[in-house]
Amino acid sequence: MAKWYLPLVIAGLFAVAGCQVQQPENPVVSTLPPPSFTGPSMQPAAPSHVAAVTPVAPVQQRVAVATPRPGAHGDVPAGWVPVAATNPNQWLWIVVHHSATPTGGAAAFDKMHRAKGWDELGYHFVIGNGTDTHDGQVEVGSRWPKQKYGAHAKTPSEQYNQHGIGICLVGNFDVTRPTDAQMKSLAKLTSYLMKTYHISPDHVLGHRDTKSTDCPGRNVNIAVVRRMSMQMLADAGEQVPADSQVATAAGGELLVDEEKHR
Repeated sequence: MAKWYLPLVIAGLFAVAGCQVQQPENPVVSTLPPPSFTGPSMQPAAPSHVAAVTPVAPVQQRVAVATPRPGAHGDVPAGWVPVAATNPNQWLWIVVHHSATPTGGAAAFDKMHRAKGWDELGYHFVIGNGTDTHDGQVEVGSRWPKQKYGAHAKTPSEQYNQHGIGICLVGNFDVTRPTDAQMKSLAKLTSYLMKTYHISPDHVLGHRDTKSTDCPGRNVNIAVVRRMSMQMLADAGEQVPADSQVATAAGGELLVDEEKHR
């Protein structure tokens, strides 16, 4: 009886033990992360360095501004073209001066003229001799852009201040002579003014032709200035204004019917 019962007891013990033994975990499954149904957590990648781009302003078209172009000169310096409108009958004369000083320029003469009580530089143009400015450099005085009367050739009638373009060459030409550069610049400026304002050659004067004075010096020949200016116009195929055949009074002031020439 005992022998028959013992094998049944042993078999029962093995069955109970078998229910309590845990199966070893799958090594692959144990390394997987827990399931998630919200999707992977993605961190944005750091942006790569991009060079800053500077906005480019739109290109503006350049507009050429027309200015008077006398054929004898090609394009003239912008300063020679006045800002203010010109009365076509305003300018009847071109009056040449010397500064009677070895050095100088428009700024220095402006200071001198203001010290005398004048409102500003009396000349319309100053041509340098290489001291204060370059040799032959044409400086435009403050009167010219606004087409203001001059203060350079006072006479009883005041016609040369009211209707005369004053040009001063730096230097004392009772002692020395104008430089070649000064003479060339003077002829170029004079021919431009002659053509633009219809000024006849005999209305190109030295200061001494308007009153009793030595200006512009004994070494300045106005006839040479006229000839050089007329030649520039002729070489360019431009018509040279005819002389007005105006007589000169003994006292220096030209005899002219001003109303006739306005």
